[in-house]
Amino acid sequence: MLNKAILCLISLFLSLSDENSGNGVSLSERVILPGHAETDRLQPNKDTVFFRDGVRRIDFVLSYVDDKDGEKKQERRKEFEANLEKAGLELEMDDKSDSKDQRTYFLKIHAPWDILATYADVLKIKVPFKESDIPHGQDVPLEWLSHPFRLPEHIMHPTPDYFTYPFDKNKTDFFLISDKDTFFPPSRETESNGTYTAAFPLHDCRYWKRARNAECESERYNLYQHWARFLCFYKEQPLNLIRKYYGEKIGIYFAWLGFYTEMLFVAAVMGLICFIYGLLSYDDNISSKEICDPAVGGSIVMCPLCDKKCPFWKLSSTCLSSWQSHLFDNEGTVFFAIFMGIWVTLFLEFWKRRQARLEYEWDLVDFEEEQQQLQIRPEFEFRCNKKRLNKITQEMEPYLPITSKCARFCLSATTVLFWMSLIVACIIGVIAYRLAVYAAFASIIKDPLRKIQLVGRFITPQLATSVTASCINFVIIMILNFFYERVAVWITDMEIPKTHLEYENRLTMKMFLFQFVNYYSSCFYVAFFKGKFVGYPGEYSYMFGKLRNEECDPGGCLIELTTQLVIVMAGKQLWGNIQEALLPLMRNWWSSRKGRHNPENHYSRWEQDHVLQNFGQLGLFYEYLEMVIQFGFITLFVASFPLAPLLALFNNILEIRVDAWKFTTQFRRPVASKARNIGAWQEILNAVAILSVVTNAFIMAFTSDMIPRMVYLYAYGEDASMRGYINNSLSIYNITQISEDNMPEEKDHWFVNSTSTCRYRDYRYPPGHEREYNHTMQFWHILAAKMAFIIIMEHVVFVVKFFVAWMIPDIPSEVKARIKRERYLIQEYLHNYEVERLKIQLSASFITEPQSEMTSMTDKHEVLSECL
Repeated sequence: MLNKAILCLISLFLSLSDENSGNGVSLSERVILPGHAETDRLQPNKDTVFFRDGVRRIDFVLSYVDDKDGEKKQERRKEFEANLEKAGLELEMDDKSDSKDQRTYFLKIHAPWDILATYADVLKIKVPFKESDIPHGQDVPLEWLSHPFRLPEHIMHPTPDYFTYPFDKNKTDFFLISDKDTFFPPSRETESNGTYTAAFPLHDCRYWKRARNAECESERYNLYQHWARFLCFYKEQPLNLIRKYYGEKIGIYFAWLGFYTEMLFVAAVMGLICFIYGLLSYDDNISSKEICDPAVGGSIVMCPLCDKKCPFWKLSSTCLSSWQSHLFDNEGTVFFAIFMGIWVTLFLEFWKRRQARLEYEWDLVDFEEEQQQLQIRPEFEFRCNKKRLNKITQEMEPYLPITSKCARFCLSATTVLFWMSLIVACIIGVIAYRLAVYAAFASIIKDPLRKIQLVGRFITPQLATSVTASCINFVIIMILNFFYERVAVWITDMEIPKTHLEYENRLTMKMFLFQFVNYYSSCFYVAFFKGKFVGYPGEYSYMFGKLRNEECDPGGCLIELTTQLVIVMAGKQLWGNIQEALLPLMRNWWSSRKGRHNPENHYSRWEQDHVLQNFGQLGLFYEYLEMVIQFGFITLFVASFPLAPLLALFNNILEIRVDAWKFTTQFRRPVASKARNIGAWQEILNAVAILSVVTNAFIMAFTSDMIPRMVYLYAYGEDASMRGYINNSLSIYNITQISEDNMPEEKDHWFVNSTSTCRYRDYRYPPGHEREYNHTMQFWHILAAKMAFIIIMEHVVFVVKFFVAWMIPDIPSEVKARIKRERYLIQEYLHNYEVERLKIQLSASFITEPQSEMTSMTDKHEVLSECL
């Protein structure tokens, strides 16, 4: 865990510097630092993490440059540096003449032992006092099978398991303090208000080689060698080392991402089996055979799919798309949709258990997260001028009046609704594009004078329209996403949330709502609206009174949903990985272009880290958001594309290593912080999991053709087979009743005027019937079957989900037992320690010679350890 002392001091003094213009003396004005006359002598080698004396380690670095507001900020720095030194921190300044750009100053901070011990006592930081003697769990059968995926023991467990207890400065001999310089690892975070341009702890070494100092553990090098390289993609993650180097908050993110990827393997295997079933069941696909049969599909004349430009067409022209649709629209898809409803429950429940185990192993069981996250944000204190009495602390604290809060909330809600409406408007624009260009594609692809006529054998006008519209929609998504990320942050800042927890939760909800509408709206349109409100020949429905509503591909709407999902999901993941890998690399190359040819001993470590990218306070927020959006794709619409989990699996294997590479090579060392769980994202995942059951049930009922096929098979088929289903599912319309506005301008050479009827997808009575063109009884039977299927599937999946959630406890019984055992042993050790310390004090009072006073701290600790 990184040092909280520097966090408190720097945050406190920066806020004081904002409010006061002090009279302290700036460090930059001094020639010699107090108590260290030798610090003005430069070491020949600047590739170090120590002060110039080579003894005191650099815990934190602040940097700044001269600018137009230099005098005002100089006064703040004077106040700030004087307060830091008054508090006991040791400082060392590097003048801008020593930096390669000749304009950046670096202030290096070292926290002595006494300061760290004092603040560790105040903040009750848990530190080790005895190595744990609780035995680990039993060996797993066939554990040797996992050896190829294991990392070396010193990488997986860089430190032994210890019993820990809140630090007490008066009981230093109770704790395992072997080296005061390394007992409290390097530093915590700071808030920057513009007085300093950067604030960061140093990496412990370069990522491609170990540190020169043999005592340095070179954890960054170990992380790069065993975690960040893509060749390690099949290896487990060194979570304990990640937690030790970056902190628990980043560690819990990689633990969640790794567990999510592991669970995706199961879903990907089942999805692949479902897809293979679709391939192997080609020969049993009677419907596609009838469509491709010249005697059946070749003799059925279909009604035009658009006005004027679209001709009459033969059903056999959709032979290829019908086979493609069968790959995803088959009986196996139903099983897979039900399986995914159960899988998502298992994933969430098993993650809670893994999370509870990490809480225990990382000593977060008694972590008071609320106390840390309820600290008032400096921005709130700065922008809220009014104060009132806190009934709990009995201290005056700033607050935001209810009138101002309501006004800001209304403005925020209006802005969010406006941007969500803008997304809906863009989707309507894409729909209008679909309707407008379909006729153009129909005339181009089928025109024998066009060179792309050959393409028409493989691509239907519907498919061409769907692909191009999906690509346009993806571009719109990326553009809106770029702007709304900034708008969401601005809105949240404008609301002035009081605490960091409140800030993150508000931003999380705004961003997720926007991303939900932005990424999923096009898929919802294709799945639940496209082709559902078309009408029939002679009574077509029109958008804006001019554009005829779009029909599904002749192969069915499910194949179009699959196309939409693949383009948006794969495009987002590809673009995201390119951004994550290339942007930091290019920015760092540009920032370090002046110093990249300098020898290491002439290019200081703080300058090397300074040119790296800053991870930022919301860095993990965007990482979580990316994965949660992907989680929505593989759960909400997985019934249309069983290979979605496989696609996500490949992406996540790459994502883990890209993120690891960024952290170890492209980013400054992030400021560490604690976290017990993934926060508000857990509730969002639960909500998406519940919604996914509903969406997949509706996709199977209304988007897929499975229910109409089942109704025909068991109620209308003559020989209990699918023979005749195609003819049964197409209604008849009298061509002479088609209006001139709907009649094609040109007819294909095979079309003869003697043809009196055409077919269309629906269940309506034929011309001449007493209920001409009204829905048949079969239509209502199918609708009833669809509603029954939705109710049954939802109830079955929900019952299984809640039963599984009830059966699996959130905290493993082993972890509960170990927590109770550890608490008991800690109390016993503390009791024994107090008894032994009392004995030593009593015996010392009877000894006249002060021999006990000459006993070293190490000897005391050995005696106490033997007693314990």
